[in-house]
Amino acid sequence: MAWSIAILRWMQKNMRWMRFLNPAKYIKILDWYIIKKFIGTYIYSIILIISISIVFDVNENLAKFAQYHAPVKAIVFDYYMNFVPYFANLFSPLFVFIAVIFFTSKLAGNSEIISMLAAGISFKRLMRPYMISAFLISVLTFFLGAYIIPKGTIVRQNFESMYKNKKKNTSAENVQLQVGKGVIAYIQHYDNELKKGYGFCLDKFENKKLVSHLTASEIQYDTISDSKYHWKLSNWRIRQLKGLREHITSGMQKDSVIMMEPTDLVFSKGQQETFTSPQLKEYISKQIDRGSSNVVQYEVEYHKRIATSFASFILTTIGVSLSSRKRKGGMGLYLGIGLALSFGYIMLQTVSATFAIQADTPPMLAAWIPNIIFAIVAYFCYRKAPN
Repeated sequence: MAWSIAILRWMQKNMRWMRFLNPAKYIKILDWYIIKKFIGTYIYSIILIISISIVFDVNENLAKFAQYHAPVKAIVFDYYMNFVPYFANLFSPLFVFIAVIFFTSKLAGNSEIISMLAAGISFKRLMRPYMISAFLISVLTFFLGAYIIPKGTIVRQNFESMYKNKKKNTSAENVQLQVGKGVIAYIQHYDNELKKGYGFCLDKFENKKLVSHLTASEIQYDTISDSKYHWKLSNWRIRQLKGLREHITSGMQKDSVIMMEPTDLVFSKGQQETFTSPQLKEYISKQIDRGSSNVVQYEVEYHKRIATSFASFILTTIGVSLSSRKRKGGMGLYLGIGLALSFGYIMLQTVSATFAIQADTPPMLAAWIPNIIFAIVAYFCYRKAPN
């Protein structure tokens, strides 16, 4: 008993610093009030706008759903259950801006912000609950975009290809790629639906000299294997070259490990959206090592997910700075400005991504250009707001 009391006294004396980890020390009643208003309005705006989007989407696609006999269960769970988070996350900057403009203008209209400032709260201190809310939204946006939504996008795209006649690229012709150091693979034709290739050859080089040449009439990816890169070769033949000597072996079936996957062979529109961020990073690294030039859009997608999550802080700062002052005419003007800036941000994201793909702009810079421009706008808005 005495030793436990001694330990408690030691912890009380030497671990006082832990009191700084208590959130209640930093988040006061006023902060909770603004955070609840911010998050509540953000969720409300998502529900309102996405509901309208669903109505328009149903109206547009109802004929196709009926034409291709789409089951109601698939429409609800495969399509719309993945449609909602995808577009909610895509337009998250818009929802953040609308939420900030809407409820901050209302606070200013009710003279609540005037009362806060009159009580001695600085504009910098007023920004604290806004930044906490922006941080929560930013973390949620990144987590959904990096890990959850890509998995749902696969289901949604499969539904669209089946019931909306959006054809996906399921085959490839004359594919050549480097699958290892000095190892070059070639497939004359590959069918992604069957996971099967035809006219396959694999060349190995040492010191720029061909040492092995493998050919197979068919190559089948092993989808049930516990590990990746397993292929089954049919009607295979290997030529081993050692100086002037040649050794030939052949057979009907052969299991082999070749450092390539179906995703390395077939590229379809929007494929980068179906990869989680770790998968994107691995894929980009692998394609760069192979010398592939088809990685720019994947790099843009990877960096855009990070950049978009930071947009919450920037747009929140602009929104609070614009709408915290009480003016005649209500919030209509601010909502209009907010919508214009939000759509400008989203449009700039698209334009900068196009620059990266078409004009050789560095992908990381292209993804961050909207944030850089709007961060400058946010800085000047923040500097002028207290005045």
